[in-house]
Amino acid sequence: MAKSLIFLAPGYEEVEMLTVVDMLRRAGIGINMVSITDTLEVTGSHNVTIKADQLFAGADFDSASMLILPGGMPGTNNLLAYTPLTDKLVEFNNSGKFIAAVCAAPGVLGALGILNGKNATCYPGFEEKLTGASFQKKPVVRDGNIITSRGMGTCIDFAGEIITALDSAAKAEDIKNKIIYNDTY
Repeated sequence: MAKSLIFLAPGYEEVEMLTVVDMLRRAGIGINMVSITDTLEVTGSHNVTIKADQLFAGADFDSASMLILPGGMPGTNNLLAYTPLTDKLVEFNNSGKFIAAVCAAPGVLGALGILNGKNATCYPGFEEKLTGASFQKKPVVRDGNIITSRGMGTCIDFAGEIITALDSAAKAEDIKNKIIYNDTY
């Protein structure tokens, strides 16, 4: 089973994080919520506190196939400021492993040089943070091992692309259909 890690920093966007966790778990893809603080309970940008599965020091990076960054402010800035995480992001990219980021969080990848020569997207107004990338105004952009998305409203598609990368497009469509996504009545 593919394993992924999603990171909670104070001020993360709750819906972006939870949509990804929920959909991956529905798909049977292992995902752990990892706190980059010294406590499991992390409060998001809208004052919702969620208990992470583990602290950063306990995360199993060796068996992880993907690292995922939710957006939100100041969560994105807190992710970028946490050197142990940024070191792992660079390591994963250098190894060709998957990295996914949504909303403002693709700017973390831009700051680390991970987006050089890639197509990427982000929340409106953060385009200049995509250093080295070609901005694409699309809900989700996958370029090689990098998946980026625009924000909370695109997270079902974002999670679907993550499921596609770690399992299959058929599994992603099945999950999206079961949550009555984009249904016409």
